[in-house]
Amino acid sequence: MESKKKKIGNALFLVVVFLLTIYSVFHGEDLQAVGKAIEGVNLWYIIPAGAAVIFFVWGESIIIHYMFGTLDIKTKERTCFLYSCVGFFFSAITPSATGGQPAQIYYMRKNKIPIPVATLVLMIVTITYKSILVIIGLFVAFFQRGFVHHYLEGILPIFYLGVGLNVFCCIFMSFLVFWPNLAKNMLVKGMHFLEHIHLMKKKPERQEKLEASMEHYEAAAVYFKTHKKVIGNVMIITFVQRFALFFVTWFVYKAFGLSGTSIYDVVMLQAVVSVSVDMLPLPGGMGISENLFLIIFKGVFAGSLLLPGMVLSRGIAYYVQLLFSAVMTAVAHFRIGYSQTE
Repeated sequence: MESKKKKIGNALFLVVVFLLTIYSVFHGEDLQAVGKAIEGVNLWYIIPAGAAVIFFVWGESIIIHYMFGTLDIKTKERTCFLYSCVGFFFSAITPSATGGQPAQIYYMRKNKIPIPVATLVLMIVTITYKSILVIIGLFVAFFQRGFVHHYLEGILPIFYLGVGLNVFCCIFMSFLVFWPNLAKNMLVKGMHFLEHIHLMKKKPERQEKLEASMEHYEAAAVYFKTHKKVIGNVMIITFVQRFALFFVTWFVYKAFGLSGTSIYDVVMLQAVVSVSVDMLPLPGGMGISENLFLIIFKGVFAGSLLLPGMVLSRGIAYYVQLLFSAVMTAVAHFRIGYSQTE
């Protein structure tokens, strides 16, 4: 799926970012005290936190299975769950989540699902996923001014950058989908300009790939126009899926026996972290997510519970998800493609 050099590069990048994250978060901290605080949590709240992570992964598989059904592609729910796990695993370990969809397409192709169909479905998943983050970001920025001033003063530049990048991404993808011919002409002219000033080598196959990509966007445009109800249903599922993961922090908050902050504030603060880091070129938002948590949850997780709260919340929402999806990706590697198309 990738060259060996790229795999090694991604692995080294992941390790370096992880080590820097560990250093920046735990440098000068009493690790023994953190461990004791985590040992004392109420496990009855940790169980639903873990279940929320599994539901988050399962939510995407529901969307994939549902959309394949609308395109008359027969799949099994458990196979779609494996596709979802593959996507989350490779997204978590590659910068800007660039590895998720190519890996999913690879395994879908092993099950003889046409690449254009797989690309279309995953493109719709991406657009709706980004759209939910844009809705959350704009809602907080314009309609929750008191919330912003109370909790987000320390991270406003990063928050607004995250909102802006997600808005730009959605606009750009919508532009490609709904005005494919105009977008194609602009991209071709831009490519020729870069070749003319020698920033890119002239390669005929590059334009062929561009034209093939634009065909996928044209297919997406047709799908949007002819399956409006499906898109609406996908948006609803995606909304529930996203908030399931945000609720992990609320369960962690209650696991420490804390009270005084509303469920709305805790969940929306976690949503703000996701909006802020989603477009940044870091695997799983590693590093920045932890530090943003320590800033905006300072008044939520009282005193010495801030760092343990971050460790447990982030550990469940990201690292447990990473480990679970890694195991299921291994299952997918041996399971998918060794049986007839499902």
